[in-house]
Amino acid sequence: MIVGIHHTAISVPDMDSAVRFYCDVLGFQDLGGGRWEPGNPVNDAIVGIRNSGAKGRMLKGSNAYIELFEYETPRGDPKDPNYPVNHHGYTHFCLQVTDIDNEYQRLLAGGMTFHCPPQNMGSAAATYGRDPFGNVIEIYEVFDENVAQLPPKP
Repeated sequence: MIVGIHHTAISVPDMDSAVRFYCDVLGFQDLGGGRWEPGNPVNDAIVGIRNSGAKGRMLKGSNAYIELFEYETPRGDPKDPNYPVNHHGYTHFCLQVTDIDNEYQRLLAGGMTFHCPPQNMGSAAATYGRDPFGNVIEIYEVFDENVAQLPPKP
């Protein structure tokens, strides 16, 4: 039985700058982490990469976790920081906010880039932005809970 989504994982090229962004700008709490060295057959089997080694950190938000990985071996290929969200695979994760216009300005000041200012869609407003590595993050404010989709209550 699936009970919900536990976390979203993001591969990043620089763990320290990723932790600063996700904690200092987005407000996640750093729960700590660790690393695994190359030659661990269990981790290699799970991630599907031979001779893998990585640093990892778990971050906690109010109702979600983000797991960060910086692969040291083999190093990952850089992603186009302006990749289009219609490419196959995961496109973004969404953060529900209050006062989207204020949050947009705060995140801009924190170094986040956006495709456009928040767009009002009637029952909600949203926009897509990017972390320092080009990963897409949506910010989303609900105005009418009877119409807009909300995450399930725990």
